Amino acid sequence: MPDPAPKIVLDRVTKTYRTVKRRDTFWGRLLPQPRPQTVEVTALDELSFTIAEGRFVSIVGPSGCGKTTALRMMDGLIRADGGRVLVNGEQVTQPRPECGFIFQDFGLYPWRSVIDNVAFGLEIRGIGRTERYATAQANIDLVGLKGFEKTFPHQLSGGMQQRVGIARTLSVEPEILLMDEPFGALDALTRRVMQFELIRILSTRTGATSVFVTHDLDEALLLADTVIVMTARPGRIKRVIETGLGVGAERLEVDRKAEEVWDILRDEVLKTVVPAGMDPTARAS
Repeated sequence: MPDPAPKIVLDRVTKTYRTVKRRDTFWGRLLPQPRPQTVEVTALDELSFTIAEGRFVSIVGPSGCGKTTALRMMDGLIRADGGRVLVNGEQVTQPRPECGFIFQDFGLYPWRSVIDNVAFGLEIRGIGRTERYATAQANIDLVGLKGFEKTFPHQLSGGMQQRVGIARTLSVEPEILLMDEPFGALDALTRRVMQFELIRILSTRTGATSVFVTHDLDEALLLADTVIVMTARPGRIKRVIETGLGVGAERLEVDRKAEEVWDILRDEVLKTVVPAGMDPTARAS
């Protein structure tokens, strides 16, 4: 059986952020700086990987290694300085209609009810009121929020707000679901519930391609069939791991695999937290 066609391709992608360094004093911020210095930070360096159609891929790596930058490039929210980003074989130069993005912060409009938030993407696309509300209702039911259609975001818990965000993204029927630490702001118990809720929700969408950025190794292994491990900044690929666990794997299997991934990732994380000149292996255990 032939391998699935590549859905997303990052080919030798580079990205450098440039900021102007200013005097870090009260008057230094107010007075003009005669010779401002530009500080360059390379987030990604020759980053290359391919994601096949229908796969669930998690990206893990140290803070600041460019995980979110790479994810946003897939949706055209950030432009690469070099290399190519392809979705469905086409180079990404602007936001892609086949991609749906779920952010860490829920991004709900506080003046809109649950159903109006969920229907917002369809409204922007010009879908008629009857059709967009029917689609919104179906996705509200799917994420377990039936009965909360007229509720406003401030009346919901964090987990419920994130369900609204998921329903809003699913309503536009994306081929590719991009998720940037969507459960990072939730408490541990709610986060665990939402992980299994995501598994349940995505099981209704056969053939969907998902990319999930997280700092949580257990979460990455529980959800994904492939884990991409990145180096410390500038971000490159250190290892691509086929988990072999299956979505929703047993706890002991996840723990065992997490130890293997941590052995690969440990030195990269220590580079970001151990002071220069100190032997990182001294804190590796």
